[in-house]
Amino acid sequence: MSGQVMPCCPQEIGSLFLFEKLTPEQLGRLCSTGRVERFEPGPVYTEGEPATCFYVMIEGTVVLSHRVAGDDVEVGRTSQRGVYSGAMQAYLGDRVRQVYINSMRVTEPTRFFVLSAETFASIMQEWFPMAVHLLEGLFFGSKSMQRAVGQRERLLALGSLSAGLTHELNNPAAAAVRATATLRERVAKMRHKLSVISSGPYPREALANLIEVQERTAERVAKAPTLSPLEASDREDVVTDWLDDHGIPDGWRLAPTFVQAGLDVDWLDQVAAAVDEEILPGAVGWLNYTVETELLMDEIEDSTTRISHLVDAAKQYSQLDRAPYQVADVHELLDSTLLMLSGKIGERIKVVKEFDRTLPRIPAYPAELNQVWTNLIDNAVSAVNSAGGEGTLTVRTALKNDQLVVEFQDTGTGVPPEIRGRIFDPFFTTKPVGEGTGLGLDISWRIVVNKHHGSIEVESVPGDTRFRVLLPLTAADPDTIPEEAA
Repeated sequence: MSGQVMPCCPQEIGSLFLFEKLTPEQLGRLCSTGRVERFEPGPVYTEGEPATCFYVMIEGTVVLSHRVAGDDVEVGRTSQRGVYSGAMQAYLGDRVRQVYINSMRVTEPTRFFVLSAETFASIMQEWFPMAVHLLEGLFFGSKSMQRAVGQRERLLALGSLSAGLTHELNNPAAAAVRATATLRERVAKMRHKLSVISSGPYPREALANLIEVQERTAERVAKAPTLSPLEASDREDVVTDWLDDHGIPDGWRLAPTFVQAGLDVDWLDQVAAAVDEEILPGAVGWLNYTVETELLMDEIEDSTTRISHLVDAAKQYSQLDRAPYQVADVHELLDSTLLMLSGKIGERIKVVKEFDRTLPRIPAYPAELNQVWTNLIDNAVSAVNSAGGEGTLTVRTALKNDQLVVEFQDTGTGVPPEIRGRIFDPFFTTKPVGEGTGLGLDISWRIVVNKHHGSIEVESVPGDTRFRVLLPLTAADPDTIPEEAA
């Protein structure tokens, strides 16, 4: 949707908090390359459409919404000057899919400063040097970790799952915090090293060559191969010898970092050829900081990605943002449940997935099926622990007579024949007092049979117990499926 184009005043644009630190020349460029548009009440852009513009509100009221199960759910409403939305990730280019991640509408006549996505991307890349990008990365990385840690209170509501999940979250969060602290130190040292080099009696061409080597070094780090311990040790010896031969102090300390980053003697020869001999030790030291910052940023990315996957699994497991009844992929539900229960399953129980991922999605109540999976996995873990604590849990999916089958097989103690007919009775349990309510299988039976019109089968001998959940591929009455599940 387009609005009415209006004059752009650099002074007014400069009063917005996003632009208040810009120079008059930069504000002038913004006004010459961007535009001011006035929108009447109604939509400005829609979630999922190509993200073509970056919007900064000058005055008015905006409402942001996100599509959940076919409905637009309001996630924010504000009249604060300077709030921005739209193509905020345009500077990442093709690395991410450039679409609007939400919908925006205005509730009163509203003026925006508008930049095209291409212009926004070029300005970001031109105006912010490497150090600023590093600091921005640290800032947004810490914000992501804060949001992830903020989920912990909600995750505690998952009861017995919370301990394992919190442990899983703490590991990558702690790694990211450590890497962030080290990264700050390395960036400071790199700035100092660059200052020392740039203040020396070196020609401009030598410094330009050094910058070019740094860029090629960063690119090479991103493509570093994975080496075996023996291969890494051999390469470290060779690199250490090269550094010692060229008068680089502490070569033994630098070598492991270079090898981890995929840098070898050939690369070092290129560095030596690109810079003068008197600048080589300082250049290698500076490039060592470059390598370390790249590796640390990779570590932060890996850690925060792990946190994101865990939070996504918790959302998938709890179905907090999903419709109660929908067409679902049972494999997604099983994956999230196994991840949530990984702490409880432990390292002594091997989990094997034998999934037929060609199976169709089925109409279901996903949150309640997750409860079924949880109860069956919990019983399997208890059975294996009773048999000595080591064993295998195998989860299979298959198609049988127009029904989708989910089977849980464990190598535990088994279900004795004399009690097999009672295991689905309410309050019947073989677990010690305080460890079971006797309701898990009863609830599972009610969810599968009463709500999904399926069935549960049991086969058991010591060392081989199998619980099978059979679910229909279609709803019993298609007219009863909510629209968002169709």
